[in-house]
Amino acid sequence: MKIATAAYPLTWFDDWAAYESKLSTWVAEAAGQGATLLVFPEYGAMELASLAGAEVCRDLQKASQAISDLMGQVGALHLALAAEHGVHILGASAPVVLEDKRIVNRAALYTPTGQAGFQDKQIMTLWERTPWGVEGLAPLKIFDTAIGKIAINICYDSEYPLLARAQREADLLLVPSCTEALEGYWRVRIGAMARALENQFVAVMSSTVGPCDWLEAVESNCGMGGIFAPPDRGFPGTGVIAEGTLNQPGWTYGEVDLADINRIRTSGNVRNRAHWSEQDSTDTVELCPLK
Repeated sequence: MKIATAAYPLTWFDDWAAYESKLSTWVAEAAGQGATLLVFPEYGAMELASLAGAEVCRDLQKASQAISDLMGQVGALHLALAAEHGVHILGASAPVVLEDKRIVNRAALYTPTGQAGFQDKQIMTLWERTPWGVEGLAPLKIFDTAIGKIAINICYDSEYPLLARAQREADLLLVPSCTEALEGYWRVRIGAMARALENQFVAVMSSTVGPCDWLEAVESNCGMGGIFAPPDRGFPGTGVIAEGTLNQPGWTYGEVDLADINRIRTSGNVRNRAHWSEQDSTDTVELCPLK
C-alpha cells in the first residue's frame, strides 16, 4: 500500500467552509496519488481555534475548548472524506476537553467504511503540563483495520520504548508530531526509528511546519514527513523508506508491503522483537571498581 504523511502548515480560517476546503484538498491530493493511508500531525487541529476569533486565540484554555467543541463536526468531515476517497485517515490531533474539564491530546483514526477510533497521548511534555494543563489518558490501543494493525504514539510518546513495546503486535506505528525546533524534530524522529527497529514494524511520522504566531503552543513548527522501517532485508539499509524536505509543506509518500514486515519478524537478519526479554538481566547491574 502507499502511505502519505503530511508536513502540515497551520492556517487562519474565517469560516468553516475554508477549513473544509483545505482538508478536502489535502485528502484529494493524497488519494489522487494512490495513497490508502493518510497521516496528519499532532496539534494540526489547533488551526480550528481561528474560527472562534482572535480574542479566543489569545487564551489557550478558551482556544482548547473552542477546538474541542468542533470535534464532532471535524470527525464527520473526516469520515465523509475517507468514504469518498476510499482511504484511512489519521486526523490531526486536538485538545479535547472532557466532561470533568480535563484536557487530553487526542488523535482519531477514520476508515472508509465509517468506523473511527482514537488514541490519547500518554506522556505530556513539560509545556503541555504547565501552563497548558494537558493530561495523559490510558489505555494504549491497537486498531485492527483492513490495511493492517495500526498503533499510535503521539509525538513525545514515541520517545518511550515501553509504550510501543506494549503495541508490538501492530504492523504500523503512526507518530503524529508537533515540534518547534530542529532538536525536537530529531528527538521524535530518532524515537520513531528506534521503535521501528525494536518492534520490527514500520513507523510513520507526520509534522506541523511553519509559523502560527497567532496561537500560543504552536507559534513555531519544524519538521517533515517520514516513513521508517527496520534496516533489514527487504527494506532500505538506512531504514528510511521515504522522507520529505525539512519545513516544506506537503505530502511525503512511501510504499509498504505488510508481507515484508511479517518476513523480517520470522527470517530477518536480526530478531530484536523476539529477543527483547533477554534484556531482563539489566535489573541486576553491579557497580564494580576497576582493579
